[in-house]
Amino acid sequence: MKPPSEDQRATAANPTPGSQTGAETGAGVASPGPARTEPAGGNGRPLPASVLTPPPPAPSPHLDDYRTIIGQAQLDDLHFLARDLKGKSIKMVNSTAVGGGVAEMLNRLVPLLSELEVPTHWEVITGGNDFFEVTKAFHNALHGSSYELTKAAQEIFLTYNEKNRERLQFGEEMVVIHDPQPVGLIRSRDKTRASWVWRCHIDLSNPDAHVWEFLRPFVEQYDAAIFSSPSFARQLPIPQYLFYPCIDPLSEKNKELPDALVQKICDEFGIDRSRPIVTQVSRFDRLKDPVGVVQAYKLAKKYVDCQLVLAGGGASDDPEGAAVLQEVKEAAGNDRDIIILDLPPWCALEINAIQRASTIVVQKSLKEGFGLTVTEALWKGKPTIAGAVGGIPNQIIHKLTGVLVHSVEGCAFQIRYLLTHPDFAKHIGASGRDHVKENFLMTTNLKRWLLLFRILARAKSRRAVPR
Repeated sequence: MKPPSEDQRATAANPTPGSQTGAETGAGVASPGPARTEPAGGNGRPLPASVLTPPPPAPSPHLDDYRTIIGQAQLDDLHFLARDLKGKSIKMVNSTAVGGGVAEMLNRLVPLLSELEVPTHWEVITGGNDFFEVTKAFHNALHGSSYELTKAAQEIFLTYNEKNRERLQFGEEMVVIHDPQPVGLIRSRDKTRASWVWRCHIDLSNPDAHVWEFLRPFVEQYDAAIFSSPSFARQLPIPQYLFYPCIDPLSEKNKELPDALVQKICDEFGIDRSRPIVTQVSRFDRLKDPVGVVQAYKLAKKYVDCQLVLAGGGASDDPEGAAVLQEVKEAAGNDRDIIILDLPPWCALEINAIQRASTIVVQKSLKEGFGLTVTEALWKGKPTIAGAVGGIPNQIIHKLTGVLVHSVEGCAFQIRYLLTHPDFAKHIGASGRDHVKENFLMTTNLKRWLLLFRILARAKSRRAVPR
């Protein structure tokens, strides 16, 4: 079994041989479908033809390609940690092959682990629209929204988890289940030799009590849980670990780009680089508050000239995206300086160029597990404004690596301030890049996985020794 390649992600096939695609099962795994003609912004500009077709897959980087970024010593550390794990395998399971930070991280992590001779397999669960509507409601509820947990919703969740449990095989030494959607797969634990880990990427600091009490008995059966921030940890009878999410500095979304390419992409989208550009990159999700970003831009625009770019799309396990996109368009109205880009999932290069062209990047989330779009912006040295929620304060140290905000008015003030204080904006942008290099790159994440695998393997071997 292999991880999804770039072309597999573009067509949204399930990432392991023999699996059904989302189109076959109604799994909510997005497929490209027909050419998209949605307007790119409130002014009715269409998406350029260049983004309507998936590009050829970019070659995956190898470990040696990171040497110029992290140095030889850190590469040597990775090879040393993997030495005793060679031949031992890992299975990663999540809910979507495209869209969202989890899929992006797995797309890079899986081949790097395999290059270190720790074979790593990636499976994507399947499910109908009813399942993903329930799991989206769970997602919102775990972030603190109220939700009436009905018996029907519980049965839908359990039924699809059971179907996936029957479909998947777990012959590896470590199984990692990502987020709540497939948490019920733990019922296969007793039939395997594996150590089971639940990797939670969302903010559990204030969950809806009913949903958490429904999910908690599953979580407690795992050998360990991983959270993205200390504040997300729960009272559990199992070990808990802190793993910051990460970005790949060599991916299409984060690699260095020639200015000519940045200019070409901006021209295609109607973005004027001669004027300040304020950008938010995220799914069209109410918890990302894109309408609030429009409101903040309109307040700031009274004092400073700027354009607003809202660039994103939908995740295949998020059925609310179309409704939120419509709300954003209505909030934008006829303002020709608001450019709304509903992009296909393969537009990583375009996102990269837009972020690099931006004067300021915003991530005004109301709830956030971590916010990898913040990490991406910081890595590019961009002064970044973000909501003081979830894992974002782990990345943005206020007025040092970026600025944190709590309201529409606060966001508008910071847009105005950074646009009128370019030296301060440049300083925090540089500090933000250094912070990412130290803490949030894929190679650091790879090191954490190797350390955890060694810890769990040793603990399992000790339990196996007869007394």
